[in-house]
Amino acid sequence: MTSPHMSRSDFVKLATTFIASIMSAVIGFPAVGYLLSPAMHKFEKSEWIPLGKLENYPLGIPTRFNFTRTTINGWEKTVNSYGVFVLRQTDQQVRVFSNICTHLGCRVSWQSDLQHYVSPCHNGHFDIVGNVVSGPPPRPLDEFEIKVENGNLHLRYPPFRRG
Repeated sequence: MTSPHMSRSDFVKLATTFIASIMSAVIGFPAVGYLLSPAMHKFEKSEWIPLGKLENYPLGIPTRFNFTRTTINGWEKTVNSYGVFVLRQTDQQVRVFSNICTHLGCRVSWQSDLQHYVSPCHNGHFDIVGNVVSGPPPRPLDEFEIKVENGNLHLRYPPFRRG
């Protein structure tokens, strides 16, 4: 028959185990949360990018604007550079096009003498509003949603696919 009373050494073992468990939980749970939180965090895929004052963009001339965007995926931080062409058609009508050719992803440039965006990869040509004029591009240049607030132009990243 066993005694219903606990020996002194059994009590010390039980108390030590209990205190060690509490200390491990107090330290361990936040540490595990810190290590796993980057992998569990969800980021907004679209965002508004400021392009400055609308008056900085001349009427009827595609004007290049560059911006960078930082994305964090888990523990990896990536900084990418993007370029767009802002076309201010009237005082209130503005369109913003990607500078990436829809054929192979080369950077297009505005050629004022031709009045075309030209891709150097395979000589793809796009008119002033991004429609394909000649060459292998399968569709028009991608376009960005825009908004004007207090005279400032903003675009929503990423662009939407046309055509």
